[in-house]
Amino acid sequence: MNRSASESFGTSASFIELESGLRMPYVEAGEGELLLFVHGSLCDYRYWQPQLAGLSKHYRCVAVSLTHYWPMTDTRPDAPFSWSAHADQVAQFIERFGVGAAHVVGHSRGGCVAFHSARRYPQHIRTLTLADPGGPLQIAGRPPASVPETVNALRARAAQLIESGDVEAGLQLFVDSVSRPGFWAMSTPAFRRMATDNAATLPLQLRDPLPPYVPQEAADVRCPVLLIDGEKSPEMFRRTAAALQSWLPDARRETVRGASHGMNLAHPSAFNRYIDEFIRATNAR
Repeated sequence: MNRSASESFGTSASFIELESGLRMPYVEAGEGELLLFVHGSLCDYRYWQPQLAGLSKHYRCVAVSLTHYWPMTDTRPDAPFSWSAHADQVAQFIERFGVGAAHVVGHSRGGCVAFHSARRYPQHIRTLTLADPGGPLQIAGRPPASVPETVNALRARAAQLIESGDVEAGLQLFVDSVSRPGFWAMSTPAFRRMATDNAATLPLQLRDPLPPYVPQEAADVRCPVLLIDGEKSPEMFRRTAAALQSWLPDARRETVRGASHGMNLAHPSAFNRYIDEFIRATNAR
């Protein structure tokens, strides 16, 4: 059934049961090739509303909420929360969705999740788009990659604030650190509501740091890859995009002018156009 994007973001989310028995919620709009969106920190399927609205004219757009994220905030406490489990679950979702391999788009932490899903399950992913993918870089000849201690301290403080009940202050500290100072204050009410709904996942995430990107693992990604960064994104994301562009066997890169980490929200037309052009070019080969 072809549903509009506005209908998809109502109360009619669908669910797919995973091997673990956990359910993964999703919304969809449009018809055509499967285009799957994977959100990052503090987000859920609502993050991708501008993409479903714009790209559902050409694709069957599906946005998922990873386990533990809204609306499944009551996920059982013993269920694993990890980037690795989420990477496996994305592939399980595609397999159980039952329409074949997907074009997968991942943002921030979701970019790391999608990257490792593509490495492990190449049969389920036709193309991969990584928007400001999260995680440190491991450069040959340099010390092991790690997040700077100043950043670790800031994020630990954000988690501490959230766990102590000062959710607003914790979210502001974290969101401004991954975008730019003042971003939280300028955010829309919808974005703030979404981040607040998912605030409890941040302490879990910070206890499960993302792995570093290394050339030998990048070589495992055999599908075409599009890297998207924001012109004003923090330098750590731009460095990662540049390194992955040089490491991946089949990669191209685009920059959204005037945008920071949330480039798909700030300039959705440009972001959507890059994805559409990339998929069309891949299909034309």
